[in-house]
Amino acid sequence: MGGDPTLLHFFRGWWCPKERQFFRRLLDLQDDAEVAYARFVSVSVDSPPVQAAFRAGLDARWTFLSDEKRRYVEELGLSETTDTVHHPYLPVCLVLTPPLVVHAAYNGYWYWGRPTTDELRHDFRDITRALRPDWEAPQ
Repeated sequence: MGGDPTLLHFFRGWWCPKERQFFRRLLDLQDDAEVAYARFVSVSVDSPPVQAAFRAGLDARWTFLSDEKRRYVEELGLSETTDTVHHPYLPVCLVLTPPLVVHAAYNGYWYWGRPTTDELRHDFRDITRALRPDWEAPQ
């Protein structure tokens, strides 16, 4: 994380239309996050080549991690039990403060449970305000 606020995003996979729509939101926030020292990490069970193709097609510049062997799905309690074909992660977003403390959690199983870009901006602002001693302008 490098001492920066981070969005840790577990997602179903490239094939889910809800995920593709949510990624459009994240793409709208990507440029701001980069210059504001906030990070994104997206995790799925897709294979690394599939993830790389999806990431490139999106023009996403943040980190994508593959749990293709589903090593952590059960351990984290994030198994999407209704999908018996792909056995993906539940769509969950965690906004983390350094050192990996959960500031906010969003359960996106139902699409409206996912954070809006405004909610993410507020979360990142709150974390950055707490992290940066020079946040307030000198008087």
